[in-house]
Amino acid sequence: MSTTATETVVADAVIAGVAARAAATVPGVLRLEPGVLGLVGQLARSGLQLLTRQESAPSGGVRIRRAGEWLKIHVDLTIAAGGHVGEVARTVQREIARVVTEQTGVAVDEVTVCVLDIEPGRS
Repeated sequence: MSTTATETVVADAVIAGVAARAAATVPGVLRLEPGVLGLVGQLARSGLQLLTRQESAPSGGVRIRRAGEWLKIHVDLTIAAGGHVGEVARTVQREIARVVTEQTGVAVDEVTVCVLDIEPGRS
């Protein structure tokens, strides 16, 4: 009797999309900011989407890094004035780690949140 080993791999683009949606649901987060590296990545993904005619989940502002079983998620965002930066960032970290693990089965080792802007007049 032989058993077949199977492996499920969740693509970085899927993890980034899940992380982006999770971050966007946190109160106080206005938007994710793709930054220069994110814009370059978006251009590459857009070119690939045109070639393959497939559309991926929006993930601007999220970068994924893997090394073996290790997974790090980095997110750049803008928050509303009136919220406590540290509190919003910690909530984003917890929510991304929880939702990514829950929806993909992939354990998240680290979530880094970089608040690029606080938008006045929006709370």
